[in-house]
Amino acid sequence: MTNLPPDIWQPVWLTIELAAITTVILLIVGTPIAWWLARSKAWWKEGVAAVVALPLVLPPTVLGFYLLVLMGPDGPGGALASLWGGRTLAFTFGGLVFGSVIYSMPFVVQPIRNAFDAIGDRPLEVAATLRASPLKAFWTVAVPLARPGFLAGAVLGFAHTVGEFGIVLMIGGNIPGSTKVLSVAIYDYVETAQWREANILAGGMAAFAFVVILTMMTLEKRTARIRA
Repeated sequence: MTNLPPDIWQPVWLTIELAAITTVILLIVGTPIAWWLARSKAWWKEGVAAVVALPLVLPPTVLGFYLLVLMGPDGPGGALASLWGGRTLAFTFGGLVFGSVIYSMPFVVQPIRNAFDAIGDRPLEVAATLRASPLKAFWTVAVPLARPGFLAGAVLGFAHTVGEFGIVLMIGGNIPGSTKVLSVAIYDYVETAQWREANILAGGMAAFAFVVILTMMTLEKRTARIRA
């Protein structure tokens, strides 16, 4: 690790911070969405599910373009940024968080929805016969039973945010200490022929991906045993 640039770890910590904040927000926002998608009888709920899943198929350039419009000076993001004297949310850490929440949402919502679907009606009906309110049944019955889905969603949301490139480059640019995350730093090192630094960060990403896949396989086996 000698003769490495002193700021090589800066994008690593920035990426971890971004992924952690994004995952927490997604768990808070995604849980009620997943619950509604799992329990609602509305005929149009699959349309909402399709909107949530759009980042899975939209090219990052398309999603990044519309996020730039939303966060630009003439969009809602610009109006929000003006509250503290800014002109735009684009090319800021806050903008990265917003974009990451949108881009990683299906990776959190879908596992939690699947876990809620797997619970079925029976446990909640039993809770109702014991005079548990819907809110209490949700927290004391549904959430504990759906724990594997929450774990899977958290792992996938965190990992997907860590691996983002196209979206973060478009809406965040390459600002050291502010928007230069790990994937952008690797690209930057490759562009400037700093192969050793690029190899260290890329190797770390590969090891991280292996751990994520192993974790997901373990969670899947545990879920299967619980259902059995």
